[in-house]
Amino acid sequence: MSEEKYLLEVEHLKQYFPVKEGFSKVPLKAVDDVSFAIKPGETLGLVGESGCGKTTVGRTLLRLYQPTAGRITFDGEVLFDSEKKIDVDMQLYRKKMQMVFQDPYSSLDPRMTVEDIIGEPLDVHKLYSSKAERRDKILSLMETVGLNAEHAMRYAHEFSGGQRQRIGIARALAVNPKFIVCDEPVSALDVSIQAQVVNMFEELQEKLGIAYLFIAHDLLVVRHISDRIAVMYLGHIMEIADSDELNENPIHPYTHSLLSAVPIPDPNIARQSKRIILEGDVPSPLKMPSGCPFRTRCPYAQEDCAKVMPALKEVSPGHSVACHHIEDISRIKKGVLLN
Repeated sequence: MSEEKYLLEVEHLKQYFPVKEGFSKVPLKAVDDVSFAIKPGETLGLVGESGCGKTTVGRTLLRLYQPTAGRITFDGEVLFDSEKKIDVDMQLYRKKMQMVFQDPYSSLDPRMTVEDIIGEPLDVHKLYSSKAERRDKILSLMETVGLNAEHAMRYAHEFSGGQRQRIGIARALAVNPKFIVCDEPVSALDVSIQAQVVNMFEELQEKLGIAYLFIAHDLLVVRHISDRIAVMYLGHIMEIADSDELNENPIHPYTHSLLSAVPIPDPNIARQSKRIILEGDVPSPLKMPSGCPFRTRCPYAQEDCAKVMPALKEVSPGHSVACHHIEDISRIKKGVLLN
């Protein structure tokens, strides 16, 4: 990975949490050996079932959690490297890296006015020279996200979900960041509001050149906003490719299953498409299966899948998959199509 080409590089990131089990502690492997990179002004979508580690990845990148192992490079600077014992003070990078949280109801302080919520990052980083300049910046940010000036003195509980999320986005934009982790930013909103907020994210990216890690489980939203998509299962990235390529040519069986669950608006096409139902339950991250974590639910699993976790390898330009039996799966699928 070239440091000039990418804004953010994540290599072999691990995030384990110690959990008590009886009289001992065992590691809960929330994120286990995850690698990806994001270019300036690009959106990488991160999808997967609830509990697969998506949110933990985002929070670990911003060092809301201390990483267990791995390497994080941002804008050419190594922020964390477990091997070389590098651990940079994140206060210096808070202006460049921000987060929009999932729940606009709980991520805003109910005792603060909108002006104070958006102004807090400006206060922390001392980004104004007078009170008049502070207020001008806050009103400008409110206008950017579609809020009126008269909203400034109101409290969060007086707003709808969509408006609250706009307040959260304005707060993230206050320090003029280069990168924002969007942690399921539309999942708590009404469907009609979701489209407005997603479109606003796209407009802001076009205007300000911000890069996003867009975490979600709604594949339609992710496809719409993302340049590339990474599919995650039990702390591992199973497949990563350009948005259209992943949707039109999925390779990993788990990706196939996820995409088969996406509702199709055309009833004729919907009748012909088959939902792929995975057998079994998602294993506990405290008792992970050996080898590939997906093997207990995979219809193509063989003996070697239980021995070694498959590496994420490139099968075509920009398209990487973690699977031991890509060729076999492709042959079976072609045979199914021919029949």
